[in-house]
Formats: sequence, structure tokens, C-alpha cells
Amino acid sequence: SGTLHGWVTAMKLKRFLLRYYPPGIVLEYQRRNGEVETKCIDFLNLTPDTDVEALITQIIFEEPLVKENKRETLRTMIHKLMDKIDGKDNQRFCLFKILRAHILPLTNCAFNKSGSRFITGSYDRTCRVWDTLSGEELLTLDGHKNVVYAIGFNNPFGDKVVTGSFDKTAKLWDASTGQCLHTLKGHEAEIVCVTFNTAGVHVATGSMDNTAMIWDVETGQQISVLAGHTAEIVSLNFNTDNDRILTGSFDNTAKVWDVHSGQCFHTLGGHQGEISSTQFDFTGDYCVTGSIDRTARVWDVNSGTCVETLRGHSDEVLDVSFNTTGNRLATSSADCTARIYNIMTGACTVILIGHEGEISKVQFSPNGSKIITASSDKTCRLWNVETGECLQVLEGHGDEIFSCAFNYEGDTIITGSKDNTCRIWKDNYFMPTGEDDDAEGEGERYE
Repeated sequence: SGTLHGWVTAMKLKRFLLRYYPPGIVLEYQRRNGEVETKCIDFLNLTPDTDVEALITQIIFEEPLVKENKRETLRTMIHKLMDKIDGKDNQRFCLFKILRAHILPLTNCAFNKSGSRFITGSYDRTCRVWDTLSGEELLTLDGHKNVVYAIGFNNPFGDKVVTGSFDKTAKLWDASTGQCLHTLKGHEAEIVCVTFNTAGVHVATGSMDNTAMIWDVETGQQISVLAGHTAEIVSLNFNTDNDRILTGSFDNTAKVWDVHSGQCFHTLGGHQGEISSTQFDFTGDYCVTGSIDRTARVWDVNSGTCVETLRGHSDEVLDVSFNTTGNRLATSSADCTARIYNIMTGACTVILIGHEGEISKVQFSPNGSKIITASSDKTCRLWNVETGECLQVLEGHGDEIFSCAFNYEGDTIITGSKDNTCRIWKDNYFMPTGEDDDAEGEGERYE
């Protein structure tokens, strides 16, 4: 323990940062050489019934950086995290704004972390940045020579936007000035999916040329080409640690790759139809694939083996989504239903019945108590995850809804429709603050 003591005395705890979803506390500490680093304590099993004092005692015992004199601070933080888990049974969403964003069809919409801004992509070859509260257009990101199909913010920071286009290029933009920072050239066909890693250091693009590419955000240089799929790549995700990337393809497989070398670790084969969507869970130990073969599969990322085949849908699975802690999984289907599965047991816990058209998108609320679904029946629905009860129908769009998303706080929803409008919905707890969240610590700091 002498060496451990030496290690700890070389470290100085600077402050705690709260992470609400999934629940955790980030320790920011300084090494003797002055470098500031962070490590995270995850509370993936936190519930309203957790024994807080026992949990604090365990943290102080196991974590050398945290001393007994921090017990009160830890207690305050854990109670804050527990408050966020509360399901807010009386939460209701109301239409806040309708935005006719583009003349030509919309392709996609996405929030920054707090939901204070959102972006829209369109067949008009632009991406536009909007102020959510005022409904004002802040910027037009203009420069692509064809449809802007895939878009994203570098959340949690929100200071850059990536656009992927049918012109075979992606572009990186400054989200506050609208300046084009880099044009990412290399694909030989349309780009249909894009994503930043959680550190905002890398961006990945997936294309109809059967490859994905990883790029350095700072320099715009290509880092690796992920070649091996035999059909277009329609889905890609980084894991939480940003060292692996998951691709899903119309060749009926998904692949797990090493980000830095571009080497393929595993090919996840077994589906009898095209992959529609993919996702890592929070830990990165598991991932899920949804397929038009009517099933979803859960895979062990380290071994590449299928640990669960989730059956029950009578038509194509169009979307899959883990909750933030990774203990529940939702699937949505062309059979007009969504399903929720318990990851530990593989059991379907509830079936969400009520939509009258295919459900193209499904997402958990940040605290995991609710689910939102977007359907071709022109409505979104909110559901109770435990009971499967439909809590609310968001009506008003004039055509099918292809996109729905919560902001990080869970008090704002965006829906995008083929009626060419985006609708912003706010809940009855919503309080306009006028300023943005702090990117890394949700604005909650404990010195």
C-alpha cells in the first residue's frame, strides 16, 4: 500500500463534475506534473431506493482520491442524480414552435446537447442552424453540390457541425460563424451517415461506396478507411471510449473496427436481411443490430458472438436504441409496434401498440423512464417504459415523421416530417434560461 499511497499523494482532487445521463460523478484531478485528468465513477444501477450512505462509504473505501471529508458533497451530488431518475409521471409536452425550414424536402434534424439550437438538412443542398427558443434561422451552411443527407453536432460541445452529402463529400463547419472548416474528400459515392466521437476529435462518414472513413476534426485529414463491407454502409457509431466504431451495412452484416488502425476486429454475421440500424451500449461491451429480417441481435463486442436474438416483430426492424445505462433496449418496426427488452434476460417486457403506420425511429428519454416513437401515421407517441402505456400522442404533422429526438435534459423534443416542417415540443417543466449548459459537467461543479 506504500506505492498506492505514493500514487495518491502525487494526485490532487480538484473538483467533482456531475454527469446526469447515465448517472455518474467525474473526478477531476491534477498529477504532480501539473496535468489535469479525469476519471469517472458510474452509477448505472442507481435507483430511487439506493442506500446512499452505503454507496458513499463504498466510494470512499474504493476510491483513493476521495476522502471522508467529501461525504457531504457526495451526498448532495448523489441526491441530485436520484432526482433526475424520477419519471415525472405528470410530464406533458405541448407544441412550442412549427418551423418551415426549407422549400425542398427535409432529410434530417438534430439538437445540440441542451436543445438550445438545432440543425436541419435538405434536398436544397444546405444545412441550416436554428435558435430553438426564437425559431430564428441563425446560419445557412451553403457549399455542397447535392443533397445534404446526414448531419450532426459535435455534442456535448456543440461548436461544430458535420454534413454528409450526395456530392460524395462531408464538410465540417463552425457552428457559431457558419465558416466551412474542412471539406472531407475521399468517398466515391453518396455519404449517407455521419457521426462525431464523444470527444469531438474524430468524425466518421459512411457511404454507398461500401466504405466508412474516419477523419481528424482539427486538420480534416483522413485517419483510416474501413473497407470490407460489400454493400452500402447505413449506420455508424463510436463507443463511449472512442477506440472502436461499429458499422451496419446492406450486406446483412455489421462490423466492429479499431478506430486508429482501421482494422476490423469482428464481422457480426447472422442476419438474413439488410441491417437497418446499430448501436453500442454505454459500456461498449455490447452492441445491437436491427435488420429487415424482423429481428434484432445483441452481440458481445469483445468476442464478436451473438448473445441474444430478439424475435417478435412481424415485419422489418427499422430502428434499435439502448437506454443511457444499457439495461433496456427498444426496437421499432414496420409492423407498427415497438418493443422493449430487458438486456439481462433477453425478455420482451412490453409491446407498444397504437401506431397505425410503420415506426421508423425510437428513442429513450435521457433518464430512461419514457420512450418516443416516430411513425408514418403522422404522429409521435410517448410511452411509459415500465407499463407500455401510451402517455401522449404528438399530433399535427401533415405527413410521415422520420425523425424524433429529446434534448439532453429531456424537456424538449424535435420532430421532423415529410410535410417539410420541424416541430419543437416543450414540457410543462420547461423554464427558459437563455444560456447554454456547460459542455463537460452539465453546469454542476463541486470544488
